Amino acid sequence: MPKFLFSKIRFYEIKDRMQNVKQPRRIDIVLNRRGRKKDIQCLMGQRINNEANPSKFSWQTENKPTLEKMLHDKKYLAAFRSFLQSEFSEENIEFWLACEDFKSTASPEDLHWKAKGIYQEFIQPLTSREINVDHHIKEKIKKSLEKPSLSCFDEAQKHVYLLMERDSCPRFLHSDAYLSLKYKSRTLWYI
Repeated sequence: MPKFLFSKIRFYEIKDRMQNVKQPRRIDIVLNRRGRKKDIQCLMGQRINNEANPSKFSWQTENKPTLEKMLHDKKYLAAFRSFLQSEFSEENIEFWLACEDFKSTASPEDLHWKAKGIYQEFIQPLTSREINVDHHIKEKIKKSLEKPSLSCFDEAQKHVYLLMERDSCPRFLHSDAYLSLKYKSRTLWYI
């Protein structure tokens, strides 16, 4: 078909040329003439049901790990930690891990010196690895250091977890570190 400028072509010429082009067959129209309206309604109902409940194998569905999964999987944890180091915010993950270790402490003597160590490293004002928590939370922790319990860092740990979940984790899932880890794990079975 020769190229025409739309300013010079007449629409009836386009219509005449389009008659020679084979039109694709529509799937939603049933060849059976009897009950055609009923069949089309049935097909439309199936289409509506499929759109309401999309398949879990849809191309739009992507399994991105949650922060909880990343913190309990060694390879994701290492990649997330290195990502946070590149953003100069590794104190968040280090504090969270220190709190998890603190919760597994059994003896009261160990509990006291671990609590003091965590406070001096992450919570005490003007330390090099100070975490970003509210002043009121810091004061509660300071008061609880006299007689520490397993739950004295819970509020600060929850605050840091939410900070990582809302801020750092979405950036990590779009970073080159996560994408290379994701594609490396997909192609690992070929080796």
